[in-house]
Amino acid sequence: MDLQLKGKRALVTGSSSGIGAAIAKTLAKEGATVAIQGRNHQKVNQVVQDIVEQGGYALAATGDLTQNEDAQKVIDTVLETLGGIDILVNNAGAYPLQSWTNATVEDWIENFETNVFSMVRVLNLLLPHMKTLEWGRIIQISSNAGVQAFPGAPHYSATKAANINMSVSLAKELSGTGVTANTVSPGPIVTEGWIDFAQDIAQEQGWGTDLEVVKRKFLEMMGGLPSGRLGEPEDVANLVAFVASPLAGYINGANLRVDGGQTPTVN
Repeated sequence: MDLQLKGKRALVTGSSSGIGAAIAKTLAKEGATVAIQGRNHQKVNQVVQDIVEQGGYALAATGDLTQNEDAQKVIDTVLETLGGIDILVNNAGAYPLQSWTNATVEDWIENFETNVFSMVRVLNLLLPHMKTLEWGRIIQISSNAGVQAFPGAPHYSATKAANINMSVSLAKELSGTGVTANTVSPGPIVTEGWIDFAQDIAQEQGWGTDLEVVKRKFLEMMGGLPSGRLGEPEDVANLVAFVASPLAGYINGANLRVDGGQTPTVN
């Protein structure tokens, strides 16, 4: 299927690794020019290099989106280089494991700064421009924790619920502009960060270090998934690429889960 993304310009935040990098590479394979954003110059440049070596088009936009000046610098770099942005994938975020008993108010503020306010900064800077194009796609990456809160990460769960709510509000705000706003909510995805997290659990549980064994034990601990497996970054990236395409124009204000059936709800 031709997703009609050739010539589209995309910014994927938090795309120097993990799900964000997979999204950026998938959009590039579909013909989009992609701006790679992250805080680590080396990691950002590596993703750019990977895309270019595969025949795609990408540029680096390094900066910390929790800082106003850096966010402005990132957006200025992208707009000056590409002349505009058609697709924004708001993916940058953090997943701290702290319970109600050990997460301080300062921890909550920091996580909202990273997972919510960084998105707000990018949106405030790009929305006026995207409206003038009369076509665009905004995709917020949330989590199934946004509708089924995790007990070990209350502040993270709250930020992910906020991301979903933001997309619904955006879809209404952008009514009639040609710009849609949606959320994609992954479940457990085997990224570098997930592997580190799972290996810590494996050490505690005595599962050993073989990744396939750890993944199987983790699934068993969860009670299994209807899909029978954990997700891969490409599972998320493929859905994002479709939602970012002209083919998805009638999808708006939606929260689309990619969680292997983990979230037991009809909505």
